[in-house]
Amino acid sequence: MKNICRIISVTMIFIGVLSCDREKVYEDFVTIDQQKWNTAAPVRLNVNISDTANVHNIHLIIRNTAQYQFSNLYLFVTTQAPNGSILEDTTEIILANEHGKWLGEGAGAAYTLEFPYKEKIKFPLKGIYRFQIEQAMWIPDLMHISHIGLRVERSEK
Repeated sequence: MKNICRIISVTMIFIGVLSCDREKVYEDFVTIDQQKWNTAAPVRLNVNISDTANVHNIHLIIRNTAQYQFSNLYLFVTTQAPNGSILEDTTEIILANEHGKWLGEGAGAAYTLEFPYKEKIKFPLKGIYRFQIEQAMWIPDLMHISHIGLRVERSEK
């Protein structure tokens, strides 16, 4: 009887883990060398989109250390569609509240914040979408940013 309960428990956990992220289409991170993000070193991520029928959400993911000197982060985000058309955008991500508390998940020295960049959008074409993310903080070397990531997921209509 104990074995049957264990098997059922393990199966339920396994199903739960698999179902938690079934809406994810893409997720990847780029490590920022020595946690020093230079304006001349944009992060580039390529996303293969095959679903043009459903709506999607795009999230930018920022990992910073507690030593990051600002409460926000400005980014230039350029998206190139498979047909070559380009969309350029500037966005601000708030990383800490007015009291200096980091908004991202984590503790101690590292925090990860998932920022909803675009919500409920349809990709018009199948193929590779190229995302280029540049720091736009008016200083050439932005310290204490350790990773930049991108997540694309299916959204409820």
